[in-house]
Amino acid sequence: NGVVISGGFSSLVPFFGSEKRNAPVESYVRISNEEIYEIGEIIFPNVLMIFHPSVITLGKSYTMPFYTGLKQKGIILINSKKPIKFTRDEQRELEEKEARIYYLPATEMANDLAKTDLATNMAMCGAISGIFGLPDLESLAASVKDRFVGKGIVVSGGTAALDSAIEKKFAKKQKLLEANQMVLDAAHAYTIEQGWSEAEAEPEPAKATA
Repeated sequence: NGVVISGGFSSLVPFFGSEKRNAPVESYVRISNEEIYEIGEIIFPNVLMIFHPSVITLGKSYTMPFYTGLKQKGIILINSKKPIKFTRDEQRELEEKEARIYYLPATEMANDLAKTDLATNMAMCGAISGIFGLPDLESLAASVKDRFVGKGIVVSGGTAALDSAIEKKFAKKQKLLEANQMVLDAAHAYTIEQGWSEAEAEPEPAKATA
């Protein structure tokens, strides 16, 4: 929704696999400044977002190796505080692809700022905004506000007790919004500080870290 708000186009195709607790999930996302006509699985991605390092370390990706099809000089954004130790073959193949591997401490940001790891997704979205500028941070913030707060409170001729309950619920949502916004801002700023921004300047290819 943030992409649409910023004037772009987007599509999402989720893939859930087996229906069991903690099963890995894949989603194929396309974002563009131009209309998108292609749908379905993305075979040759420009970007891979890894929301949990176990997708790599425990081989939980539905497509193995996890970087299969990644385009030359493609980006791999990994939610991890420290570099992952790849196998010798993985390291060689990633270097051949000139893959740019970025490590974002997304869960750490979520726990520190929002006090919950559920805000990890916010950090990853903030990082994508910082890297590509689409969606821009303002549009992303508007999308998050719509998600958590919606149109706000509409109070009619209800009782005082009902009005009070609505206000308390709204206050909780407002706090949730503020916490998630802090995570978005922090991740966005982190990408700029690291020099990952495609909008600012083309970053140097990063070697795969063993």
